[in-house]
Amino acid sequence: MAEPLLRVDQLVRRFGGILATDHVSLEVARGELHAIIGPNGAGKTTLISQLTGQLMPHEGRILLAGRDITRVPPYRRSGLGLARSFQITSLLPDFTAADNVALAAQAHDGHSFHFWGNARKVRHLREAAQAALDRVGLGHRADVVVSRLSHGEQRELELAVALATRPQLLLLDEPMAGLGMTESARMVQLLQEVRREVAIVLVEHDMNAVFALADRISVLVYGRVIASGTPSEIRSNDEVKRAYLGDQQVVAHG
Repeated sequence: MAEPLLRVDQLVRRFGGILATDHVSLEVARGELHAIIGPNGAGKTTLISQLTGQLMPHEGRILLAGRDITRVPPYRRSGLGLARSFQITSLLPDFTAADNVALAAQAHDGHSFHFWGNARKVRHLREAAQAALDRVGLGHRADVVVSRLSHGEQRELELAVALATRPQLLLLDEPMAGLGMTESARMVQLLQEVRREVAIVLVEHDMNAVFALADRISVLVYGRVIASGTPSEIRSNDEVKRAYLGDQQVVAHG
């Protein structure tokens, strides 16, 4: 059996007496879109923050492509092929769309943000930025300042920024947050295309999107994974229904 791209083994993170992640274990295969769902306060963002290195676990291990990255700092994880988009947009609002993507490409190449002006001039960075923008359908908006982009366009730009770092694993924290129906449908279409090239861990409340996209789903409740499986297995899991899905019938904003 092929080695998983990501292996999380008995991960524990405490905040005082609260177990935000309670011995979480899961695996993500290469080419897989693995969704993590659960009610508010279940520990989803805490888990993602440990995967990226923003938070260090108190116990457990994280392996990326067989390499133990549990204590590796965030910038080195990025260099190893891990990229994240945030629940709340983290773009530079006074810079253009192309600037934001070029800066991400520059940082991935190991250069300081203090030299951001160079990102506008270096040909391969500009080309990488344009390619990433084209990939998410924003090529025609390259020179627009971020603050003038719609919320949906900013979400698409965040995806372009992540893709510019050439990740092998993309961590997406609620990419549908704040999107309208049309924008959400566009994001689902984009992720369907991106997943052909990059493995994805998706944290999302929009159940329609989750069940349209996911190969497998892990359900997190009170910091514990209570079930992992295919969408059909999760739909029919009685414990998941009792603990989370309830009367929602797997609809948006679960």
